[in-house]
Amino acid sequence: MSDRQATPLPGELTAREFLRWCWRQLTSMRTALLLLLLLALGAIPGSIVPQDNIDSVAVSQWKDEHPKLTPVWEKLHLFSVYDSPWFSAIYLLLMVSLVGCILPRLAVYWRALRARPPKAPRNLSRLPESSSFTTDASVEEVVANARKVLRKRRFRVETDDESVSGERGYLREAGNLLFHLSLLIVLVGFAIGSLYGYKGGAIIVVDQENGGGFANDVRSYDEFKPGSLFDPAVMEPFSFTIDDFDVKWLLGGPRSGMAQKFVSSLTYTTEPGGEEKKYDLKVNHPLSIGGTDVFLIGHGYAPVIEIRDGNGDIAYTGPTPFLPTDGTFRSFGVVKAADAKPKQIGLSGELYPTFRMTDAGPTSEFGAPGDPLISMVVYTGDLGLDDGSPQSVYTLDTESATPVESEDGSQQFRVDLRPGEKAELPDGLGTVEFKSLQRWNKLQISRTPGKFIALTGVVLALIGLCGSLFIRPRRTWVRARSKDGMTVVEVGSLDRSSGGDPERGAAELASIVEALGGPAAGTDSAAAEEESS
Repeated sequence: MSDRQATPLPGELTAREFLRWCWRQLTSMRTALLLLLLLALGAIPGSIVPQDNIDSVAVSQWKDEHPKLTPVWEKLHLFSVYDSPWFSAIYLLLMVSLVGCILPRLAVYWRALRARPPKAPRNLSRLPESSSFTTDASVEEVVANARKVLRKRRFRVETDDESVSGERGYLREAGNLLFHLSLLIVLVGFAIGSLYGYKGGAIIVVDQENGGGFANDVRSYDEFKPGSLFDPAVMEPFSFTIDDFDVKWLLGGPRSGMAQKFVSSLTYTTEPGGEEKKYDLKVNHPLSIGGTDVFLIGHGYAPVIEIRDGNGDIAYTGPTPFLPTDGTFRSFGVVKAADAKPKQIGLSGELYPTFRMTDAGPTSEFGAPGDPLISMVVYTGDLGLDDGSPQSVYTLDTESATPVESEDGSQQFRVDLRPGEKAELPDGLGTVEFKSLQRWNKLQISRTPGKFIALTGVVLALIGLCGSLFIRPRRTWVRARSKDGMTVVEVGSLDRSSGGDPERGAAELASIVEALGGPAAGTDSAAAEEESS
């Protein structure tokens, strides 16, 4: 019974054979293309759904707007697609598949690159391009001349007693070899960048008087995503301040009131105490310091709000970034005064850079701060800040809080303030003052050590692809034999690339025949043979 169980049934694979079959399936080009398609499809949510490692502000805003979808999206890791287990699994399988597919092909292309031209076929006349003629020269002279002629035309030549074999276009195999090797280089470059690099983001308030500062330290980031092998010691010790921020607005057309161009004027140093330098930071024009790039990816407004509690003490003060919700920079934000006495105070509402009341309700007519106004409702009580659980700065936990009502109790109390205005809260809770309006910049700071390796791989892949597409491998054979005191010379050529130009091949064959002493192009070879005989 045990022997029967140990012997596999007909058609049944052993464990070793099954593993070998799985490996062959994984390393096939078809599987690699399928995984590449899955990777492209998996990247679509990363370009549609806001990502934590790119713009956590947009993620927080999306979660607030879609409370029912948020738990599902979080389980699917759609807010961090490129760090998710399923995306990493596809990427790793693709890398293994490509490596297993490419390495054997590298050996094949290497052998093809070093191969010698094959011997001449028995019947050269059956080739698509062939010709024959007779000559008074001896076989040895014809063979020597053919060798010289083919080498002059950059053929790799192999000679025997009566024939010469020539082949050129080996750079096509070199192109294939380079293309497949460059794919591995690109994968290595991406792997190095993912393992040793980092990406982070920071919102910096632009203070026209004091400047908005940033020092390249992990503690200065609002969000920070390091690689698995990241070493904080490699972070360049640069720092910078935002001296000014200039925005050009569209003044006409359907997109009137939206930002067209924005520039941050920076003063930076590459190391503490170093020389100060100036730089205008623009979209798609990052500041590069060593191996680190600083990108400007967004901007908005930060109202400077001061809250005094019922005792007259300052419970909150400072610029508060609001998140833009449309192209006119109508923005949403919250303020949390955790230290207010006797109860915590929370504000939630919107900022209108250029306020306008319409039939549909309040809106912002223009993105520039023409008539800024904040409109916020007020809550008091427990804002969920004392239990130690993490909470987004752009959400206000009102589950245990009490809405502050107006004096007549008909609606929730709302503060509508312009810069310099102050409002008193009911029931002696305190005051809220809109002191001024500042701007903020959203910066992405990243270090990708393998990007030049990946770029080199891409360039090499393009070079190899061009070589494999445009270099036409071609074989030519010349055979000479004695017959009735004359030497019969047969010449045949074969274009190994599909889609070759037949006329060009025929012209090249004719030139070779003529160089060997045969009839000139346009002369009937049979008539020439009769004349020579």
